[in-house]
Amino acid sequence: MAKKPTDWRKRFGGAKPPHVVMLHADFAGVKAGNTMLISSPGDIAAYVAKIPPGETRTMDRLRNELARKAGANSMCPVTTAIYLRVVAEVSLRDLEEGKRLDEVVPFWRVVMPDSKLAKKLSCGPDHVAHLAALDLGQASD
Repeated sequence: MAKKPTDWRKRFGGAKPPHVVMLHADFAGVKAGNTMLISSPGDIAAYVAKIPPGETRTMDRLRNELARKAGANSMCPVTTAIYLRVVAEVSLRDLEEGKRLDEVVPFWRVVMPDSKLAKKLSCGPDHVAHLAALDLGQASD
């Protein structure tokens, strides 16, 4: 049986609200006893949307800044990658449907073309690089 395509907008809207948890065991490089933010696609999209054109952020910086804002010691790297993919796929769908580059969340300012996440996106790493070049004015449609 063929796998049903993922409804990225549904996943975006269906995520739980952001919340902070206390770790009782080590998880994803974060030690027990620390607090960890479990964010949301909406919070990640809002953060990425505020990155000025021509600038980038690392995934670590995104996680550190959002964790600090929430009063947590860290942000879950697993859900960050998942939710950033959701944000990226929604942006890609918006572009396919005719929105302009400046009307979508510029995920390419965080998702680098050589990253594991770029390889998982429906567009592939080459298109992520192309979007970044367009953002910098170094390419044309």
